[in-house]
This record gives sequence, C-alpha cells and structure tokens, in this order.
Amino acid sequence: MSSASSPSDAVYPAHRRHLLVLPDRDAAEEAAELAGERFDLDEDPQIVREALAGEDDAEDAQWLVVLEDPDGALDTAALRELAEEYDGWVERE
Repeated sequence: MSSASSPSDAVYPAHRRHLLVLPDRDAAEEAAELAGERFDLDEDPQIVREALAGEDDAEDAQWLVVLEDPDGALDTAALRELAEEYDGWVERE
C-alpha cells in the first residue's frame, strides 16, 4: 500500500481576511492609507461600501477596509487600534 498523502491530508496555511468596519467613506480611505503605511501588505487594502440589511438609506451604510492576510501575519491588536481611531471595529472572515 502506498504511503503517499492525498491533497486532503496536506496542511495549508489558513488565508485570513480582516475587515475594518468604519462609519464613513472618509474614515475608510484614511484607515486604508494608514494600513498601507503601518503594515507590510502584499496588496493595497480594498474599500467597500456595505449597506445594512434591509436599509435603503445611504446614511445606514458602513464602509469596509478589506485587508488580505494570506500568511496570518497581521497583528490583530494593531488592526483593532487602527479601526478604533476612526470609531470602527475589526472583523475577520
């Protein structure tokens, strides 16, 4: 019997995505710029407008700064501090 491992046996690093949830576009743009300066990112953060479920009013939209973290190397405490500077918070996908 062969001892070769199957792809399902391989250990792959968990790709992480961090979301900075911010109250407005200006905050998201500033936080994205600062994230690029503070962290060693492989790609620029993406800014996304996310409307709250069931809300049509633009005032109820949140802005997300999406940070890809393929190696799981970003400091979540530092990300949280950055988001809090703009009255936001961090979620991880």
